[in-house]
Amino acid sequence: MLDTVNKAATAAPTALQLDAKRSLYYPKQPGVIFPDIPSFDTVEEERQHRKERLVAACRAFDQHGFDYGFAGHLTVRDPEHPELYWTNPMCVHFSQVKVSNLILADHQGRVVEGDYAINRAGFVLHAAVHEAHPDIMAMCHAHTVYGTAFASLGRPLDPISQDAAAFFEDHIVIKDEAGQVALEEKAGLAVCDWFKDVKAAIHQNHGLLTASRHSIESAAFWFIALERCCRQQLLVEATGIKPTLVSPDRSRYSRDHVGSEYIGWLHFQTIWSQLSKTQPDMFE
Repeated sequence: MLDTVNKAATAAPTALQLDAKRSLYYPKQPGVIFPDIPSFDTVEEERQHRKERLVAACRAFDQHGFDYGFAGHLTVRDPEHPELYWTNPMCVHFSQVKVSNLILADHQGRVVEGDYAINRAGFVLHAAVHEAHPDIMAMCHAHTVYGTAFASLGRPLDPISQDAAAFFEDHIVIKDEAGQVALEEKAGLAVCDWFKDVKAAIHQNHGLLTASRHSIESAAFWFIALERCCRQQLLVEATGIKPTLVSPDRSRYSRDHVGSEYIGWLHFQTIWSQLSKTQPDMFE
């Protein structure tokens, strides 16, 4: 089916060639085992890689209890056709998503490859962001307990910890279309403009969204981390005691060193390692 797509499409964006050695976590000792950002000889290899990691992200969302009926959608661009993106199928539980049941869709919501329907709300939000921001490779959204609860407050996270500081000045609160089911395309257009230069958004009365210019792995990990930070802040606020915040300069230092796209990708490697060994049906 892919070969029926317009061959005149512009070249697809590739993963950022981030210099891993700029990370404080990159080993100084040579010869030790450490994850490497992959490279590919063919576009088919890269497509398979992205699809497998998309499936792993869905399985990780299952492990974290992010399911809520058919709600929740994860997307990653096709490496050859940037106007198309792979996503999880409608009404298939995160735990049952596999390479063979992923669907490929265009920015108009038409399924180009695959047997399942597309999630209308997922199309409205994700397609608008992907189309408006060609640099964004992947996005994640789910209706989580703590993220949805925190989103009702309509305010950003406070830097109460190093984990939360990873999102300092790198997430935004979106109030447009707050609380309204995103089924009309204008809702996606209202949201997409907010994703410039940030990796995450808190959509008031709705929930969390993350975006990555690097990989689906990074988008998925930072979604998991954002949900965790929302939970931590709600727990702290429930004590009634005002927390001590990390200072702005230290928050920026933490964000730069533990909140990057590369670090999100690196964190996900532990998730990938566990899932690929324990859930081989992902690759079916």
